Formats: sequence, C-alpha cells, structure tokens
Amino acid sequence: MSHRLQVLIPEDLDRQIRKAAQRLRLSKGEWVRRALETALSRGALKLPPGGDPLARLESLEAPTCDIAEMLAEIESSRS
Repeated sequence: MSHRLQVLIPEDLDRQIRKAAQRLRLSKGEWVRRALETALSRGALKLPPGGDPLARLESLEAPTCDIAEMLAEIESSRS
C-alpha cells in the first residue's frame, strides 16, 4: 500500500531534484523515493551525540506535573 507525502521545498532544491531525475530518466517522485531509501539505509539522519534527548530527560526521573500546575507554583513563589 502506498501513502502520499507532501513536502514543501525551496524552488532551487526542486530544480536540483528535477535535473537529477532527468539525468537518470526517472520521475521526480521515483528519484525522491530512492534518495530517501538510500539516506535511511545509510543512517544519514542520526540522533545527536548522546542519543535521543527525550529519552535522556526521561532517564533523569525528575518530578513532573501538569504545565498549568507548574506555572501556578512558579507564580505563587513570586508573591
């Protein structure tokens, strides 16, 4: 099953993709699919050093609460 993905890109990038696709005699869509598959297989977009920042925050096991509660506490301490 296929899914549609709509991505807005700058004009210059669109021009580069169109030219690259033409050189390989591919549609822009096929070129983009192949580029995405290649990037994913190479791990091109990796997490920052130290791993997933949300996982790191969670590992701290710091106390949390509702944001409205937290803001109310901050405001009450200012009085």
